[in-house]
Amino acid sequence: MKYSTQGDSSAGTVNVNSRTNTHVERQSHNDRGSPKDRPDPQGSPRSQKNAFVFLIALAAGLSGYAIARSEVAISRASAVDPSPNYGTPEDFQEAIQELQTVFGPEEKEPGDIVSTNQDVLQDHGFSALVYHEGMMHSVVVFPRSTEDVVKIVRIATKYRMPVIPYSGATNLEGHTRGHPVGGICVDLSDMDQILEIHEADSDLVCQPGARWVDINESLKEKGISLFFPLDPAPGATIGGMLSTGCSGTNAVRYGTAKAEWFLNATVVLPSGEVIKTRQRSRKSSAGFDTTKLFIGAEGTLGIVTEVTIRLAPVLPTTVALASFPDVKKATEAVVEILNQGVGIQCVELLDDKFMFALNKFNVHTKGRKYLEKDHLFFKFQGPTQASLKETAVIVKKLVEKHGGSNFSLARNAEEAEDMWNDRKNAHFSGLALIPGAKGWPTDVCVPVSRLPELVYETKKDLHETGLTATIVGHVGDGNFHTLILMNDDQELEKAKEAVHRMVKRAIALEGTCTGEHGVGIGKRKYLVEELGEGTVELMRTLKKAIDPLNLFNPGKLYPDPAPPTSAQESRRD
Repeated sequence: MKYSTQGDSSAGTVNVNSRTNTHVERQSHNDRGSPKDRPDPQGSPRSQKNAFVFLIALAAGLSGYAIARSEVAISRASAVDPSPNYGTPEDFQEAIQELQTVFGPEEKEPGDIVSTNQDVLQDHGFSALVYHEGMMHSVVVFPRSTEDVVKIVRIATKYRMPVIPYSGATNLEGHTRGHPVGGICVDLSDMDQILEIHEADSDLVCQPGARWVDINESLKEKGISLFFPLDPAPGATIGGMLSTGCSGTNAVRYGTAKAEWFLNATVVLPSGEVIKTRQRSRKSSAGFDTTKLFIGAEGTLGIVTEVTIRLAPVLPTTVALASFPDVKKATEAVVEILNQGVGIQCVELLDDKFMFALNKFNVHTKGRKYLEKDHLFFKFQGPTQASLKETAVIVKKLVEKHGGSNFSLARNAEEAEDMWNDRKNAHFSGLALIPGAKGWPTDVCVPVSRLPELVYETKKDLHETGLTATIVGHVGDGNFHTLILMNDDQELEKAKEAVHRMVKRAIALEGTCTGEHGVGIGKRKYLVEELGEGTVELMRTLKKAIDPLNLFNPGKLYPDPAPPTSAQESRRD
Protein backbone atom coordinates (compact mmCIF):
# COMPACT_ATOMS: atom_id res chain seq x y z
CA MET A 1 0.00 0.00 0.00
CA LYS A 2 1.66 3.22 -1.18
CA TYR A 3 0.71 6.84 -0.76
CA SER A 4 1.66 10.03 -2.53
CA THR A 5 4.20 12.15 -0.72
CA GLN A 6 2.95 15.37 -2.30
CA GLY A 7 0.33 17.71 -0.90
CA ASP A 8 -2.79 18.35 -2.98
CA SER A 9 -2.80 22.10 -3.43
CA SER A 10 -6.02 21.97 -5.39
CA ALA A 11 -7.77 20.69 -2.27
CA GLY A 12 -6.75 23.65 -0.17
CA THR A 13 -3.69 22.07 1.47
CA VAL A 14 -1.08 24.38 2.91
CA ASN A 15 2.38 23.47 1.61
CA VAL A 16 4.79 23.87 4.50
CA ASN A 17 7.65 24.38 2.05
CA SER A 18 6.00 27.35 0.32
CA ARG A 19 5.25 29.64 3.23
CA THR A 20 6.25 33.23 2.67
CA ASN A 21 9.56 34.12 4.27
CA THR A 22 10.45 37.57 5.55
CA HIS A 23 13.48 38.88 3.70
CA VAL A 24 15.77 41.49 5.21
CA GLU A 25 16.97 43.92 2.58
CA ARG A 26 20.69 44.65 2.91
CA GLN A 27 22.53 47.57 1.37
CA SER A 28 25.04 46.33 -1.19
CA HIS A 29 28.74 47.02 -0.90
CA ASN A 30 28.65 49.38 -3.89
CA ASP A 31 25.52 51.28 -2.80
CA ARG A 32 27.05 53.61 -0.22
CA GLY A 33 26.08 56.99 -1.69
CA SER A 34 28.06 59.47 -3.79
CA PRO A 35 31.40 60.94 -2.72
CA LYS A 36 29.70 64.13 -1.55
CA ASP A 37 27.76 62.09 1.01
CA ARG A 38 30.88 60.50 2.51
CA PRO A 39 32.44 61.89 5.76
CA ASP A 40 34.79 64.90 5.54
CA PRO A 41 38.38 64.54 6.73
CA GLN A 42 38.71 64.33 10.49
CA GLY A 43 38.88 67.68 12.27
CA SER A 44 36.75 69.74 9.93
CA PRO A 45 33.65 71.48 11.37
CA ARG A 46 31.48 69.20 9.33
CA SER A 47 33.26 66.09 10.66
CA GLN A 48 32.86 67.33 14.26
CA LYS A 49 29.16 67.84 13.68
CA ASN A 50 28.94 64.36 12.17
CA ALA A 51 30.78 62.89 15.16
CA PHE A 52 28.21 64.44 17.50
CA VAL A 53 25.41 63.03 15.37
CA PHE A 54 27.19 59.66 15.37
CA LEU A 55 27.31 59.60 19.19
CA ILE A 56 23.60 60.35 19.40
CA ALA A 57 22.90 57.64 16.82
CA LEU A 58 25.10 55.18 18.70
CA ALA A 59 23.23 55.80 21.95
CA ALA A 60 19.92 55.42 20.17
CA GLY A 61 21.17 52.27 18.49
CA LEU A 62 22.21 50.68 21.77
CA SER A 63 18.84 51.52 23.27
CA GLY A 64 17.15 50.06 20.23
CA TYR A 65 19.28 46.92 20.52
CA ALA A 66 18.22 46.46 24.15
CA ILE A 67 14.57 46.91 23.20
CA ALA A 68 14.99 44.51 20.29
CA ARG A 69 16.54 41.93 22.59
CA SER A 70 13.51 42.24 24.87
CA GLU A 71 11.19 41.85 21.91
CA VAL A 72 13.10 38.78 20.76
CA ALA A 73 12.79 37.32 24.26
CA ILE A 74 9.06 37.96 24.20
CA SER A 75 8.82 36.40 20.75
CA ARG A 76 10.85 33.37 21.88
CA ALA A 77 8.64 32.93 24.94
CA SER A 78 5.56 32.74 22.74
CA ALA A 79 7.04 30.41 20.11
CA VAL A 80 4.29 27.89 20.87
CA ASP A 81 1.26 29.98 21.79
CA PRO A 82 -0.47 28.32 24.77
CA SER A 83 -3.73 30.10 23.85
CA PRO A 84 -3.98 29.99 20.04
CA ASN A 85 -7.00 31.16 18.12
CA TYR A 86 -9.06 27.97 18.07
CA GLY A 87 -12.52 27.79 16.55
CA THR A 88 -15.72 28.51 18.44
CA PRO A 89 -18.07 25.81 19.78
CA GLU A 90 -20.22 26.51 16.75
CA ASP A 91 -17.21 25.94 14.48
CA PHE A 92 -16.55 22.61 16.20
CA GLN A 93 -20.16 21.51 15.67
CA GLU A 94 -19.83 22.32 11.99
CA ALA A 95 -16.60 20.31 11.89
CA ILE A 96 -18.33 17.30 13.47
CA GLN A 97 -21.17 17.57 10.97
CA GLU A 98 -18.67 17.67 8.11
CA LEU A 99 -16.86 14.62 9.51
CA GLN A 100 -20.19 12.78 9.67
CA THR A 101 -20.93 13.77 6.09
CA VAL A 102 -17.53 12.62 4.87
CA PHE A 103 -17.31 9.39 6.88
CA GLY A 104 -20.82 8.34 7.83
CA PRO A 105 -22.90 7.86 11.03
CA GLU A 106 -22.00 9.45 14.34
CA GLU A 107 -22.52 6.44 16.62
CA LYS A 108 -19.58 4.06 16.90
CA GLU A 109 -20.90 0.74 15.71
CA PRO A 110 -19.04 -1.98 13.83
CA GLY A 111 -18.12 -0.45 10.49
CA ASP A 112 -18.66 3.17 11.56
CA ILE A 113 -15.91 5.77 11.70
CA VAL A 114 -17.22 8.89 13.50
CA SER A 115 -18.52 8.83 17.08
CA THR A 116 -19.91 11.34 19.55
CA ASN A 117 -21.19 8.56 21.80
CA GLN A 118 -20.57 9.63 25.42
CA ASP A 119 -19.13 6.26 26.42
CA VAL A 120 -16.66 6.41 23.54
CA LEU A 121 -15.68 9.98 24.42
CA GLN A 122 -15.24 8.96 28.07
CA ASP A 123 -13.05 5.98 27.18
CA HIS A 124 -10.78 8.11 25.01
CA GLY A 125 -10.47 11.12 27.30
CA PHE A 126 -9.88 9.31 30.59
CA SER A 127 -7.66 6.44 31.73
CA ALA A 128 -7.80 4.16 34.75
CA LEU A 129 -4.04 3.60 34.44
CA VAL A 130 -2.94 7.09 35.43
CA TYR A 131 -3.51 9.77 38.05
CA HIS A 132 -3.75 12.66 35.54
CA GLU A 133 -7.16 14.26 35.36
CA GLY A 134 -8.93 13.24 32.17
CA MET A 135 -10.69 15.51 29.70
CA MET A 136 -13.32 14.76 27.07
CA HIS A 137 -12.79 15.09 23.33
CA SER A 138 -15.53 16.56 21.13
CA VAL A 139 -15.55 13.63 18.73
CA VAL A 140 -13.63 10.41 18.08
CA VAL A 141 -12.82 9.38 14.52
CA PHE A 142 -11.55 5.92 13.50
CA PRO A 143 -9.67 6.29 10.19
CA ARG A 144 -8.82 3.26 8.05
CA SER A 145 -6.15 4.76 5.80
CA THR A 146 -3.71 7.60 5.29
CA GLU A 147 -6.29 9.25 3.04
CA ASP A 148 -8.81 9.20 5.88
CA VAL A 149 -6.32 10.92 8.19
CA VAL A 150 -5.68 13.60 5.57
CA LYS A 151 -9.42 14.31 5.36
CA ILE A 152 -9.65 14.61 9.14
CA VAL A 153 -6.67 16.98 9.31
CA ARG A 154 -8.07 19.22 6.56
CA ILE A 155 -11.39 19.52 8.38
CA ALA A 156 -9.58 20.23 11.66
CA THR A 157 -7.54 22.96 9.98
CA LYS A 158 -10.62 24.48 8.36
CA TYR A 159 -12.36 24.85 11.72
CA ARG A 160 -9.22 25.42 13.88
CA MET A 161 -9.91 22.30 15.94
CA PRO A 162 -7.25 20.45 18.01
CA VAL A 163 -6.27 16.96 16.85
CA ILE A 164 -5.21 14.30 19.38
CA PRO A 165 -3.74 11.01 18.04
CA TYR A 166 -4.68 7.81 19.91
CA SER A 167 -4.00 4.10 19.47
CA GLY A 168 -3.03 1.64 22.23
CA ALA A 169 -4.06 3.81 25.21
CA THR A 170 -1.16 2.52 27.34
CA ASN A 171 0.39 5.98 27.84
CA LEU A 172 1.05 7.01 31.43
CA GLU A 173 1.57 10.78 31.27
CA GLY A 174 -1.75 12.01 29.86
CA HIS A 175 -0.66 12.03 26.21
CA THR A 176 -4.14 11.29 24.83
CA ARG A 177 -6.47 13.23 27.10
CA GLY A 178 -8.69 15.88 25.53
CA HIS A 179 -8.01 19.60 25.21
CA PRO A 180 -9.95 22.15 27.30
CA VAL A 181 -11.60 23.63 24.19
CA GLY A 182 -12.45 20.21 22.75
CA GLY A 183 -11.00 18.52 19.71
CA ILE A 184 -10.88 15.56 17.37
CA CYS A 185 -9.46 12.34 18.79
CA VAL A 186 -7.98 10.34 15.91
CA ASP A 187 -8.10 6.69 17.03
CA LEU A 188 -5.70 4.72 14.82
CA SER A 189 -6.50 1.32 16.34
CA ASP A 190 -8.34 0.17 13.20
CA MET A 191 -5.15 0.76 11.19
CA ASP A 192 -3.48 -2.35 12.60
CA GLN A 193 -2.31 -4.32 9.58
CA ILE A 194 1.09 -5.72 8.67
CA LEU A 195 1.41 -4.56 5.06
CA GLU A 196 4.70 -6.11 3.93
CA ILE A 197 7.25 -8.52 5.42
CA HIS A 198 10.78 -8.49 4.03
CA GLU A 199 12.35 -11.49 5.70
CA ALA A 200 15.61 -11.28 3.74
CA ASP A 201 16.03 -7.65 4.82
CA SER A 202 14.89 -8.23 8.42
CA ASP A 203 12.20 -5.56 8.31
CA LEU A 204 8.46 -5.14 7.83
CA VAL A 205 5.98 -2.40 7.00
CA CYS A 206 2.93 -1.95 9.22
CA GLN A 207 0.24 0.52 10.20
CA PRO A 208 0.47 2.50 13.45
CA GLY A 209 -2.28 0.59 15.27
CA ALA A 210 -0.42 -2.73 15.05
CA ARG A 211 0.61 -3.98 18.50
CA TRP A 212 4.20 -5.17 18.91
CA VAL A 213 2.95 -8.30 20.66
CA ASP A 214 0.73 -9.18 17.69
CA ILE A 215 3.54 -8.50 15.22
CA ASN A 216 5.87 -10.89 17.01
CA GLU A 217 3.14 -13.52 17.31
CA SER A 218 2.35 -13.21 13.60
CA LEU A 219 6.02 -13.67 12.67
CA LYS A 220 6.19 -16.74 14.92
CA GLU A 221 3.06 -18.24 13.33
CA LYS A 222 4.55 -17.74 9.87
CA GLY A 223 7.72 -19.58 10.92
CA ILE A 224 9.87 -16.47 10.55
CA SER A 225 12.66 -16.44 13.15
CA LEU A 226 12.66 -12.67 13.57
CA PHE A 227 11.07 -10.36 16.14
CA PHE A 228 10.64 -6.68 17.00
CA PRO A 229 12.65 -6.22 20.21
CA LEU A 230 11.14 -3.06 21.71
CA ASP A 231 8.84 -4.30 24.48
CA PRO A 232 6.90 -1.74 26.53
CA ALA A 233 3.41 -2.55 27.86
CA PRO A 234 1.82 -5.50 25.98
CA GLY A 235 -0.98 -3.31 24.58
CA ALA A 236 1.38 -0.73 23.11
CA THR A 237 1.11 -0.04 19.38
CA ILE A 238 3.83 0.84 16.89
CA GLY A 239 2.56 4.39 16.38
CA GLY A 240 2.47 5.15 20.08
CA MET A 241 5.83 3.47 20.64
CA LEU A 242 7.42 5.65 17.99
CA SER A 243 5.72 8.80 19.23
CA THR A 244 6.82 8.40 22.87
CA GLY A 245 10.34 7.15 22.11
CA CYS A 246 9.68 3.95 24.03
CA SER A 247 11.99 1.12 25.07
CA GLY A 248 11.32 -1.69 27.56
CA THR A 249 13.12 -4.54 29.27
CA ASN A 250 15.16 -5.40 26.14
CA ALA A 251 16.79 -1.96 26.04
CA VAL A 252 20.03 -3.14 27.66
CA ARG A 253 20.63 -5.37 24.60
CA TYR A 254 18.71 -3.68 21.78
CA GLY A 255 18.49 -0.02 22.75
CA THR A 256 15.43 2.21 22.50
CA ALA A 257 13.08 3.61 19.87
CA LYS A 258 15.66 6.32 19.26
CA ALA A 259 18.13 3.75 17.95
CA GLU A 260 17.61 2.40 14.40
CA TRP A 261 14.46 0.31 14.89
CA PHE A 262 12.22 2.67 12.92
CA LEU A 263 13.61 2.90 9.39
CA ASN A 264 11.01 5.27 7.99
CA ALA A 265 7.53 6.60 8.57
CA THR A 266 4.68 7.92 6.47
CA VAL A 267 3.36 11.00 8.24
CA VAL A 268 0.41 13.33 7.76
CA LEU A 269 1.57 16.83 8.65
CA PRO A 270 -0.65 19.53 10.15
CA SER A 271 -0.81 21.09 6.68
CA GLY A 272 -2.49 17.94 5.34
CA GLU A 273 0.58 17.07 3.30
CA VAL A 274 1.77 13.45 3.38
CA ILE A 275 5.49 12.75 3.59
CA LYS A 276 7.65 9.64 3.77
CA THR A 277 10.71 10.31 5.87
CA ARG A 278 13.19 8.14 3.90
CA GLN A 279 13.58 4.95 1.85
CA ARG A 280 13.82 1.40 3.23
CA SER A 281 17.59 0.92 3.07
CA ARG A 282 19.27 -0.06 6.33
CA LYS A 283 21.28 3.15 6.42
CA SER A 284 21.37 6.53 4.72
CA SER A 285 23.44 9.69 5.02
CA ALA A 286 21.16 11.69 2.71
CA GLY A 287 20.35 14.78 4.72
CA PHE A 288 18.57 14.99 8.06
CA ASP A 289 17.23 11.81 9.64
CA THR A 290 13.68 13.14 9.56
CA THR A 291 12.29 9.87 10.93
CA LYS A 292 13.83 10.77 14.28
CA LEU A 293 12.12 14.15 14.18
CA PHE A 294 8.85 12.34 14.92
CA ILE A 295 10.27 9.83 17.42
CA GLY A 296 9.43 11.21 20.84
CA ALA A 297 7.40 14.12 19.38
CA GLU A 298 4.25 12.63 20.98
CA GLY A 299 1.99 13.38 18.04
CA THR A 300 2.66 17.12 18.15
CA LEU A 301 4.32 17.33 14.72
CA GLY A 302 2.37 14.84 12.64
CA ILE A 303 0.25 11.69 12.62
CA VAL A 304 2.16 8.54 11.69
CA THR A 305 0.14 6.30 9.36
CA GLU A 306 2.71 3.74 8.20
CA VAL A 307 6.07 2.58 9.58
CA THR A 308 8.94 0.38 8.45
CA ILE A 309 10.48 -1.36 11.46
CA ARG A 310 13.68 -3.37 11.73
CA LEU A 311 13.60 -6.91 13.07
CA ALA A 312 16.17 -8.93 15.00
CA PRO A 313 16.88 -12.67 14.89
CA VAL A 314 15.19 -14.81 17.53
CA LEU A 315 17.90 -16.43 19.67
CA PRO A 316 17.66 -18.97 22.49
CA THR A 317 16.97 -17.38 25.89
CA THR A 318 16.48 -18.39 29.48
CA VAL A 319 15.79 -16.60 32.77
CA ALA A 320 17.61 -16.49 36.11
CA LEU A 321 17.23 -14.54 39.33
CA ALA A 322 19.22 -13.72 42.46
CA SER A 323 18.57 -11.84 45.69
CA PHE A 324 20.76 -9.09 47.19
CA PRO A 325 21.07 -7.38 50.57
CA ASP A 326 20.57 -3.94 48.96
CA VAL A 327 20.27 -2.19 45.60
CA LYS A 328 23.83 -0.84 45.75
CA LYS A 329 25.35 -4.30 45.66
CA ALA A 330 22.88 -5.40 43.00
CA THR A 331 23.80 -2.48 40.77
CA GLU A 332 27.53 -3.01 41.27
CA ALA A 333 27.07 -6.61 40.19
CA VAL A 334 25.22 -5.51 37.04
CA VAL A 335 27.96 -3.07 36.03
CA GLU A 336 30.63 -5.77 36.21
CA ILE A 337 28.41 -8.37 34.49
CA LEU A 338 27.70 -6.07 31.55
CA ASN A 339 31.36 -5.13 31.23
CA GLN A 340 32.19 -8.83 30.82
CA GLY A 341 30.34 -8.79 27.50
CA VAL A 342 28.27 -11.86 28.33
CA GLY A 343 24.95 -12.55 26.61
CA ILE A 344 22.51 -10.42 28.62
CA GLN A 345 19.25 -9.50 26.89
CA CYS A 346 17.57 -8.01 29.99
CA VAL A 347 18.46 -7.34 33.61
CA GLU A 348 15.79 -6.00 35.96
CA LEU A 349 15.94 -4.69 39.53
CA LEU A 350 12.91 -5.49 41.71
CA ASP A 351 12.90 -4.09 45.24
CA ASP A 352 11.78 -5.91 48.38
CA LYS A 353 8.39 -4.16 48.38
CA PHE A 354 7.74 -5.38 44.86
CA MET A 355 8.67 -8.95 45.79
CA PHE A 356 6.22 -8.76 48.71
CA ALA A 357 3.52 -7.46 46.35
CA LEU A 358 4.33 -10.20 43.83
CA ASN A 359 3.91 -12.91 46.45
CA LYS A 360 0.59 -11.38 47.46
CA PHE A 361 -0.54 -11.27 43.83
CA ASN A 362 0.65 -14.84 43.18
CA VAL A 363 -1.46 -16.20 46.04
CA HIS A 364 -4.48 -15.66 43.81
CA THR A 365 -2.78 -16.96 40.65
CA LYS A 366 -1.06 -19.89 42.38
CA GLY A 367 2.27 -18.60 41.15
CA ARG A 368 5.77 -18.91 42.50
CA LYS A 369 6.71 -17.64 45.99
CA TYR A 370 9.85 -15.48 46.21
CA LEU A 371 12.17 -14.27 48.96
CA GLU A 372 11.07 -10.75 49.90
CA LYS A 373 14.44 -9.11 49.28
CA ASP A 374 15.87 -6.90 46.54
CA HIS A 375 16.25 -9.03 43.40
CA LEU A 376 17.81 -9.06 39.97
CA PHE A 377 15.95 -10.87 37.19
CA PHE A 378 18.14 -11.79 34.20
CA LYS A 379 17.25 -12.89 30.70
CA PHE A 380 20.24 -14.57 29.07
CA GLN A 381 20.59 -14.75 25.29
CA GLY A 382 22.96 -16.68 23.06
CA PRO A 383 23.31 -18.65 19.83
CA THR A 384 23.06 -22.04 21.57
CA GLN A 385 21.76 -23.60 24.78
CA ALA A 386 25.37 -24.30 25.74
CA SER A 387 26.18 -20.58 25.52
CA LEU A 388 23.32 -19.83 27.93
CA LYS A 389 24.78 -22.22 30.48
CA GLU A 390 28.20 -20.61 30.10
CA THR A 391 26.67 -17.18 30.70
CA ALA A 392 24.84 -18.49 33.78
CA VAL A 393 28.11 -19.75 35.29
CA ILE A 394 29.82 -16.38 34.82
CA VAL A 395 26.85 -14.39 36.14
CA LYS A 396 26.46 -16.64 39.20
CA LYS A 397 30.10 -16.06 40.19
CA LEU A 398 29.77 -12.28 39.82
CA VAL A 399 26.47 -12.24 41.74
CA GLU A 400 28.13 -14.02 44.66
CA LYS A 401 31.17 -11.73 44.43
CA HIS A 402 28.89 -8.75 45.09
CA GLY A 403 26.98 -10.28 48.00
CA GLY A 404 24.13 -11.84 46.05
CA SER A 405 22.68 -15.25 46.85
CA ASN A 406 19.91 -17.69 45.97
CA PHE A 407 20.87 -17.69 42.29
CA SER A 408 18.22 -19.68 40.43
CA LEU A 409 18.25 -20.65 36.75
CA ALA A 410 14.99 -21.67 35.06
CA ARG A 411 14.86 -25.43 34.52
CA ASN A 412 12.96 -25.23 31.26
CA ALA A 413 11.26 -22.83 28.83
CA GLU A 414 7.94 -22.95 30.67
CA GLU A 415 9.49 -21.97 34.00
CA ALA A 416 11.49 -19.22 32.29
CA GLU A 417 8.30 -17.80 30.78
CA ASP A 418 6.50 -17.90 34.14
CA MET A 419 9.37 -16.13 35.91
CA TRP A 420 9.54 -13.42 33.28
CA ASN A 421 5.78 -12.92 33.30
CA ASP A 422 6.06 -12.21 37.02
CA ARG A 423 8.36 -9.32 36.13
CA LYS A 424 6.09 -8.07 33.33
CA ASN A 425 3.08 -8.05 35.69
CA ALA A 426 4.70 -5.31 37.78
CA HIS A 427 1.80 -2.86 37.59
CA PHE A 428 -0.93 -5.25 38.66
CA SER A 429 1.27 -6.93 41.26
CA GLY A 430 1.97 -3.53 42.80
CA LEU A 431 -1.72 -2.70 42.99
CA ALA A 432 -2.23 -5.90 45.02
CA LEU A 433 -0.50 -4.23 47.99
CA ILE A 434 -3.57 -2.11 48.73
CA PRO A 435 -6.74 -3.48 47.13
CA GLY A 436 -8.84 -0.69 45.66
CA ALA A 437 -6.03 1.87 45.65
CA LYS A 438 -5.13 3.85 42.55
CA GLY A 439 -1.55 3.72 41.34
CA TRP A 440 0.67 6.54 40.11
CA PRO A 441 3.28 4.97 37.81
CA THR A 442 6.23 7.12 36.78
CA ASP A 443 9.83 6.72 35.68
CA VAL A 444 13.19 8.50 35.67
CA CYS A 445 16.62 7.51 34.37
CA VAL A 446 20.20 8.27 35.46
CA PRO A 447 23.69 7.01 34.58
CA VAL A 448 23.90 3.43 35.86
CA SER A 449 26.54 4.30 38.46
CA ARG A 450 24.15 6.85 40.03
CA LEU A 451 21.18 4.48 40.22
CA PRO A 452 21.90 3.11 43.74
CA GLU A 453 21.94 6.64 45.17
CA LEU A 454 18.72 7.55 43.38
CA VAL A 455 16.86 4.40 44.43
CA TYR A 456 18.08 4.64 48.04
CA GLU A 457 17.07 8.30 48.40
CA THR A 458 13.72 7.68 46.72
CA LYS A 459 12.87 4.68 48.91
CA LYS A 460 13.84 6.67 52.00
CA ASP A 461 11.72 9.63 50.86
CA LEU A 462 8.66 7.46 50.17
CA HIS A 463 9.00 5.74 53.54
CA GLU A 464 9.30 9.04 55.43
CA THR A 465 6.32 10.43 53.51
CA GLY A 466 4.23 7.44 54.57
CA LEU A 467 3.46 6.31 51.03
CA THR A 468 3.32 2.71 49.85
CA ALA A 469 5.24 2.13 46.62
CA THR A 470 7.12 -0.50 44.63
CA ILE A 471 10.26 0.02 42.56
CA VAL A 472 11.18 -1.84 39.38
CA GLY A 473 14.20 -0.84 37.32
CA HIS A 474 15.82 -1.54 33.99
CA VAL A 475 19.04 -1.52 35.94
CA GLY A 476 21.18 -2.19 32.88
CA ASP A 477 20.51 1.33 31.61
CA GLY A 478 19.79 3.23 34.82
CA ASN A 479 16.02 3.49 34.28
CA PHE A 480 13.66 2.77 37.15
CA HIS A 481 9.90 2.90 37.70
CA THR A 482 7.95 3.46 40.85
CA LEU A 483 4.27 2.72 41.42
CA ILE A 484 2.92 4.89 44.24
CA LEU A 485 -0.40 3.78 45.73
CA MET A 486 -3.03 6.30 46.82
CA ASN A 487 -6.42 6.03 48.51
CA ASP A 488 -7.48 9.67 48.81
CA ASP A 489 -6.73 13.24 47.77
CA GLN A 490 -4.35 13.76 50.68
CA GLU A 491 -2.19 10.85 49.55
CA LEU A 492 -2.43 12.11 45.97
CA GLU A 493 -0.90 15.43 47.03
CA LYS A 494 1.85 13.60 48.91
CA ALA A 495 2.52 11.48 45.82
CA LYS A 496 2.76 14.56 43.59
CA GLU A 497 5.35 16.07 45.91
CA ALA A 498 7.31 12.80 46.12
CA VAL A 499 7.39 12.42 42.33
CA HIS A 500 8.54 16.02 42.00
CA ARG A 501 11.43 15.39 44.40
CA MET A 502 12.33 12.16 42.59
CA VAL A 503 12.50 13.93 39.23
CA LYS A 504 14.58 16.79 40.64
CA ARG A 505 16.89 14.23 42.22
CA ALA A 506 17.32 12.40 38.90
CA ILE A 507 18.11 15.57 36.96
CA ALA A 508 20.65 16.59 39.62
CA LEU A 509 22.35 13.21 39.06
CA GLU A 510 22.77 13.99 35.32
CA GLY A 511 19.62 12.06 34.47
CA THR A 512 16.26 12.63 32.86
CA CYS A 513 12.70 13.21 34.04
CA THR A 514 11.57 10.23 31.94
CA GLY A 515 13.49 7.27 30.56
CA GLU A 516 10.70 5.80 28.45
CA HIS A 517 7.20 6.92 29.47
CA GLY A 518 7.46 10.25 27.67
CA VAL A 519 6.56 13.79 28.72
CA GLY A 520 2.85 14.25 27.97
CA ILE A 521 1.35 16.68 30.46
CA GLY A 522 3.05 15.22 33.52
CA LYS A 523 6.71 16.08 32.87
CA ARG A 524 6.52 19.26 30.75
CA LYS A 525 7.65 21.58 33.51
CA TYR A 526 10.99 19.79 33.91
CA LEU A 527 12.26 20.08 30.33
CA VAL A 528 13.91 23.49 30.64
CA GLU A 529 15.82 22.40 33.75
CA GLU A 530 16.90 19.16 32.10
CA LEU A 531 17.59 20.26 28.52
CA GLY A 532 18.22 23.99 28.85
CA GLU A 533 16.21 26.90 27.49
CA GLY A 534 18.05 26.87 24.16
CA THR A 535 17.19 23.25 23.41
CA VAL A 536 13.58 23.69 24.46
CA GLU A 537 13.35 26.83 22.33
CA LEU A 538 14.62 24.84 19.35
CA MET A 539 11.85 22.31 19.97
CA ARG A 540 9.28 25.11 20.12
CA THR A 541 10.64 26.60 16.90
CA LEU A 542 10.26 23.28 15.08
CA LYS A 543 6.74 22.94 16.42
CA LYS A 544 5.83 26.45 15.28
CA ALA A 545 7.27 25.87 11.80
CA ILE A 546 5.48 22.56 11.25
CA ASP A 547 2.26 23.29 13.16
CA PRO A 548 1.78 27.08 13.13
CA LEU A 549 -1.85 26.79 14.31
CA ASN A 550 -0.83 24.56 17.26
CA LEU A 551 -3.52 22.01 16.39
CA PHE A 552 -1.63 18.73 16.90
CA ASN A 553 -1.83 17.44 20.48
CA PRO A 554 -1.63 20.92 22.04
CA GLY A 555 -0.73 21.24 25.70
CA LYS A 556 1.54 18.18 25.60
CA LEU A 557 5.35 17.87 25.59
CA TYR A 558 6.34 21.55 25.28
CA PRO A 559 6.69 23.52 28.52
CA ASP A 560 4.57 26.61 28.92
CA PRO A 561 6.58 29.73 27.99
CA ALA A 562 8.41 31.29 30.91
CA PRO A 563 6.79 34.44 32.33
CA PRO A 564 8.42 37.62 30.98
CA THR A 565 10.92 39.54 33.09
CA SER A 566 10.04 42.94 34.52
CA ALA A 567 11.84 44.57 31.59
CA GLN A 568 9.71 42.62 29.16
CA GLU A 569 6.57 43.52 31.10
CA SER A 570 7.43 47.20 31.01
CA ARG A 571 8.16 47.00 27.29
CA ARG A 572 4.76 45.38 26.65
CA ASP A 573 3.04 48.08 28.65
